[in-house]
Amino acid sequence: MGGFFSSPEPESSSVPSQVKSPHNSVEWGEIFYSLKDSSKLLVIDFTASWCGPCKMMAPVFAQLSTEFTDVQFVKIDVDELKDVAQEFGVRAMPTFVLVKQGKKIDEVVGANKDELKNKINQYR
Repeated sequence: MGGFFSSPEPESSSVPSQVKSPHNSVEWGEIFYSLKDSSKLLVIDFTASWCGPCKMMAPVFAQLSTEFTDVQFVKIDVDELKDVAQEFGVRAMPTFVLVKQGKKIDEVVGANKDELKNKINQYR
């Protein structure tokens, strides 16, 4: 009875699966162009493996992806996809860029989970 294996915690391990993580420009292009003509909100988390605040926001971003199922969440490592980060004018990490119909409509710079959630609610 009880114990570690019967707790609801393992369910949270499936949370990151709601967030897409392209590792090359082809994968990124497939995601971006599939939403370009859609009214669906795209939220991009520009992150880096060496960024402490990014690591703090990772579980928040994953949780938001389960709360807002009508929004597409994508995590981009700036060291893997530098050209995409440059295209969106990312200068600090984490930066969260909100995109609709292929156009940047807003951004949140820094680890501000309340501001990010408010912007998602505003644009979705």
